[in-house]
Amino acid sequence: MDDPDRPADGAASGLTGVAAPPAGGGEPGTMLVRVPGNHLMAELLGPGDGLLDVVEQAFPDTRVTVRGNEIITSGHDAERVGRLFEELVVLVERGHRLDEAALRRTIDMARADERPSEVLTHEVLRTHRGATVRPSTSGQKRYVDAIGRNIVTFGIGPAGTGKSWLAVAMAVQALQRKLVERIVLTRPAVEAGERLGFLPGDLMAKVDPYLRPLYDALHDMVGPEGAQRYLERGTVEVAPLAFMRGRTLNSSFIILDEAQNTTPEQMKMFLTRIGFGSKAVVTGDVTQVDVQGGRSGLDDLESVLQDIEGLGFVHLSSRDVVRHRIVQDIVDAYARHAAR
Repeated sequence: MDDPDRPADGAASGLTGVAAPPAGGGEPGTMLVRVPGNHLMAELLGPGDGLLDVVEQAFPDTRVTVRGNEIITSGHDAERVGRLFEELVVLVERGHRLDEAALRRTIDMARADERPSEVLTHEVLRTHRGATVRPSTSGQKRYVDAIGRNIVTFGIGPAGTGKSWLAVAMAVQALQRKLVERIVLTRPAVEAGERLGFLPGDLMAKVDPYLRPLYDALHDMVGPEGAQRYLERGTVEVAPLAFMRGRTLNSSFIILDEAQNTTPEQMKMFLTRIGFGSKAVVTGDVTQVDVQGGRSGLDDLESVLQDIEGLGFVHLSSRDVVRHRIVQDIVDAYARHAAR
């Protein structure tokens, strides 16, 4: 951080979010952001100015000067960094907790000229503990918007992008709003290195490990007791994909998880189960196909189903990974290797 007593171009304007024009010859400009209240400054800058350091490292060609409750940016990305701080002010004013991971995602959005305040303040659901489920990236926001808008939504992307978790959140939201009468969660019971025949128990006990991620997401939303009540009443049904054949699912929110492990025939079977008043979300990661022979039901599906009204595809990327940052790096490394 620069010396706070050092004069900065644009500071004399005294206005929030004022960008000074570049000087003649294409020189970088400046921007002044006035934060409405000193109490917000500590949240914006972080302990020991740690969050400010993250911003300065992300935009090395831009100088950030802090004076009281004013933030002055100057350099080649002065306006973008200034807009970033304006967005951060909106987030902290609305109670959003800033940490390094959230800040880095916000920076990614600012670089893409997106509005973090529109993405990160969109409320999907309040969990049984009072926590708020929100999209954490612009891709996730597009995903939940598509689910709300379409009858069938495909969420395609790598591990850690929240495909299943957000789909379950949207399903619980629809159930609580009485838009549907039940939730149906299903996955193909495809073996990934372990034979079903060697697992103990009956068929449901054998497929339970494959359905566990959906159970976990449901527990996050409504709690273990709430999930158990839903399951006992049949309000939530969890079943392997094979159990869907021959059924018509009306007034249901249906989630097909790990769809890359369906065959084309299974995918067609699933999509033709959708009845009146129902909505379906299909999630998958085309880089993790375990189906025998590698012939996935997601292959070329977008070209087959293009131009169908009420059906949408949302592609998530490593930018939308919300697990530890190393997961994003691993996804990118595998993508580079596959490209080579």
